[in-house]
Amino acid sequence: MTYCCGVLVRDGLVLIADTRTNAGLDNISTFRKLHIFEEPGHHVLGLATAGNLSVSQSVVSMLHEGVEDHEVGERRQLRDCRTMFQAAQLVGTAIRQVHKVNGAFMEQSNVSFDVSFLLGGQIAGDSLRLYMVYSAGNFIECTQDTPFLQIGEHKYGKPVLDRAVNYDMEISEALKSSLISMDSTMRSNLGVGLPIDVMVVTPDSLRSELIYRIEPGEPYFHDLRERWSAALRSAHASIPKPPYLKNGRPRVVNEA
Repeated sequence: MTYCCGVLVRDGLVLIADTRTNAGLDNISTFRKLHIFEEPGHHVLGLATAGNLSVSQSVVSMLHEGVEDHEVGERRQLRDCRTMFQAAQLVGTAIRQVHKVNGAFMEQSNVSFDVSFLLGGQIAGDSLRLYMVYSAGNFIECTQDTPFLQIGEHKYGKPVLDRAVNYDMEISEALKSSLISMDSTMRSNLGVGLPIDVMVVTPDSLRSELIYRIEPGEPYFHDLRERWSAALRSAHASIPKPPYLKNGRPRVVNEA
């Protein structure tokens, strides 16, 4: 399993991804799922991946080596794109080309061609943007109304983002909310786990503000997990008991 999320606020972009993959309880491995494409002053892009690992690795490798553009007869890389929209299109094209080569064989072996990506960042002359690209190569863009996107095992971390994230929040608060969302997912799904890769980009800097890996035992993340758990317990205790039970306990009717 995987959990990745991207938060795009006025102050910048946060991309966060776990690194755990597993094919059973006795086959757990660590693979990077947040890939950086950066040329300071020209572009800074982060690509988070979820789904079939062989498919996502093939797509990432193709984006590094170049995606064949049959119309002009040459290979194109992300650095060749002039806008983030073109970059999202290129990721979609790479997915479709990998499917064209491997899709039928995977289907014959009952292996699902299941993959999704978060692409976020900025290209010189364009604005800071965030996209989710699906396994068919189509994509959607993050908006100010809902300034976050998720892929993978997203249901456990979504309530935190729904309640906490808004477009006008500071980038540090967006990062904190993303980490709490990741912790909530890890608590409920053992298929998501440390280390965690984090990327932060601020508008018009055209370089990464932060690229960081959170390892097991990292002091801040450990403290965040403990504080969040304690805050939830405190909030639960502070809410009055439901008034639907007499004296706070169910009434037992003895029919004998």
